This record gives sequence, C-alpha cells and structure tokens, in this order.
Amino acid sequence: MRLYPSLIIIDKHPFFWRLAIFGILFFGLTVMHAPAQSQLKRSRAQLEKEKADIQKRLREFDTILKQTTAQKSNTLGELKAVNQKLDARIKYIGTLNREVLLINREISSTEKSINALEKDLENLKQEYAAMIYTSYKLNQGVNVLVFVFSSSTFKQFYLRMRYLKQYADERKKQVAQMEKVTEELSAERSLLEGKRLEKERILAQERTEKEQLDRLKSEQQGLVSNLTKKEQELRNEIAAAKKQQENLNRLIKSVIEEEIRLAEAESKKSGSRTTTTSASKVPLTPEGAAISTSFAGNRGKIPWPVESGFISKRYGTYPHPTLKGITETNDGVDIQTNRDEPVRSVFDGVVTKITTVPGMGGTVIIRHGDFYTMYSRLKTVSVKSGQQVKTKSIIGTVNTDKNGVSELHFQTWKGLEVMDPSIWLSKK
Repeated sequence: MRLYPSLIIIDKHPFFWRLAIFGILFFGLTVMHAPAQSQLKRSRAQLEKEKADIQKRLREFDTILKQTTAQKSNTLGELKAVNQKLDARIKYIGTLNREVLLINREISSTEKSINALEKDLENLKQEYAAMIYTSYKLNQGVNVLVFVFSSSTFKQFYLRMRYLKQYADERKKQVAQMEKVTEELSAERSLLEGKRLEKERILAQERTEKEQLDRLKSEQQGLVSNLTKKEQELRNEIAAAKKQQENLNRLIKSVIEEEIRLAEAESKKSGSRTTTTSASKVPLTPEGAAISTSFAGNRGKIPWPVESGFISKRYGTYPHPTLKGITETNDGVDIQTNRDEPVRSVFDGVVTKITTVPGMGGTVIIRHGDFYTMYSRLKTVSVKSGQQVKTKSIIGTVNTDKNGVSELHFQTWKGLEVMDPSIWLSKK
C-alpha cells in the first residue's frame, strides 16, 4: 500500500525527533534564563533598600536644617547640615545611575529572551508546516477510514489506530506549544516596554536630582563665603571649644581615677577578688568583667545615643571647614540632631556622674565595666547617680544653642584611654 505502509514511519519521521530536541532546548533556555533573572531581582531589591535608606536620611537632614536655620542663618551648624545633605544627594544620584545600569541589563536580558522565543516560535511553525505537508502527502487520494478498515489483520488495525492517535496527539501538542510560546513572547514584549518606560522615569528623576544638587552646591558656597567673613567670631568659638574639651577630659579622668581608688580600697578592705586589664587598670567585679566583655564584643554594633542625626564633628584632629590654616581637635564626636531629641544610654551600665560643665551644659557619665561613655550638652537630665540603666534608656534631652543648633557631644573611654566613638557605633 502506498499510504502509511507501516508503523515504522513513526520512528523514522523526523518531526518526532525534532520535537523532542526542541523540548530539550526550550527547557535548557528556561533553566539558564532563571538564575540570571533571580540575580537581577536580588540586585534590584538591594538597590531599592539603599535608595530608601538614603531618602530617609535626606528627610532627617531636611528637618535638622530647617530647625537650624529657623533661629539664625549662616552658622557652622547650617553648613554642616548642608554638607551632609549634599553628600547624601550625591549618593542618591549614584544609586539612580546604578538603577539605570541595572535596567539596561534587564532590558538586554529581556531582548535576548524575546529573540530566543521568536526563534523557537519560528521553528515550531516550520515543524508544524512540515508535519501538515507530510500528512497531506501520505494521505493523498486515500480516505483515513479506508486506510484503517483495509487492515489485513486485527494487529495491523490496532497499530494503524494507535498511529493515528499518536499523530493527532502530537499535532495537538505542537499547537499547544506554539500557543504557549506566543503567550510568553507577548508577556516578554510587555515587560520590555515597561522597563523602557521605567528607564525614562529614572532618567527624568536623575535630571531633577542633579538640578537640586547644583542648587545645594551654590548654597554651600554662599555659606562658606559668609562664614569666612566671620573669622574672628569663629576663632573665638574654636578657643572656647578647646577649653570646654579640656574641662571635660579633666572631669572624666578624675571620675575614673576616683573609681579606681575606691574600688582598690574596697577590695583590700573586704578581701574580695577583682580583676583588671592592663589597658584600663580599672578593678572589676565578675559582673563588671562580663559587661566589659559584652561591650567590647559589640564593637560597631552599639546603637547611637540619639535616634536621628549625623556626626557633625568627628573624632581626632582635622582642618577647620572654613578657616585656612586652623585645625580642630575632638576627643569624641558631636552629633547634630533635632530640637529636644531624647538622649539614650548606648549600653547597659551604671550612672557614675551627673554634673554641669561650663559651655557644655548637663553632662552624664555612665560606666560599662571598664568602659565609660559621656554625654554632654544636655538640656535636661532624667537619671540619678548610681542608677542602673539599660541599652537605649532615656537619660535626658539634647540642648539647643543660641544659633539654633541641637548638638550632642559623645565620648567613649576604656579606663583612662579615650577612644574614637565612631568605631563602636552602628552604621547608619
């Protein structure tokens, strides 16, 4: 017989093998595409978090700047707030640049996916056309029913029926596969269009941010120019700050030395065991030693003494922001914050000293084993000497000076050794 001579045509028919190969390739493309998409999603999530954090900081700086300029303009406090806002906006523009690059990668990935799907769809159409053509050639001039019922044996009848069913099933699968690829292609094209629109939106936002950045730079330059004209006033402020710093250092050293003396005397009197470290020389009870170990183990993780704010004067010696040839020295950090901002203990400890230092307002010293933290420029104090405090316990509120600047002075010590507080505080 000229038509469907035997069932062996199923094994030899190239369509079935090409369909199987296509299925394997299609699955492989899907598997290879998935990890790349997953990585892009992780990058996107990380970038969105970074943008949200910077936007939150920008809102903080806006609030602090408005409070600072409400009372008096052209002050160092205003310049510091503008500088922080300028740095944050530069970082934010950087995240927008990275977001554009990420979108470009997403667009490229989507375009590759579209090209692959278009190629797959074309292959499927060609395979389907070949299948229809082969079916037509094999069935030319013969009715299917005649072909089936002309079988010479029941086995041949069964095999011909099974073959026709398989052939019909494969045609259905082919059509379903083409429909699936067509739907995926449509979805990818919609996704591509969305990514291109998103890119345009980000680029427009970036242009707006750069305009605001230029205005901030002009504001910064104007502030520096006006502050330079106040040279003598600034020199007097530097001299006063130096004297205040010396008074603070004498205060905390005297407190620590007195505690060492009393602890040693108590130890001799009671015969109890105490320990010291070679660096601090502070006698410690077992409980105090445990707190010291815990404090040391939380380096870089300790919460800030205020919820909102930024470091306006860092630890160490550095050039004055506007006066050439003048340097400033700070044994702690100054944190510019909001008016009446609550001040918190940064760790579990005991309040060892409450006093007022000329020019620095209320001052509280808290002991954490052989570590000490000092909080100055307090408007109010809400703890008592000898009181046990926990991490983030409120100890007072920050003071606002005559220029409208709300700023906390914060120090950390280990025994009689002053340390850089920023190495202990968590990152913002």
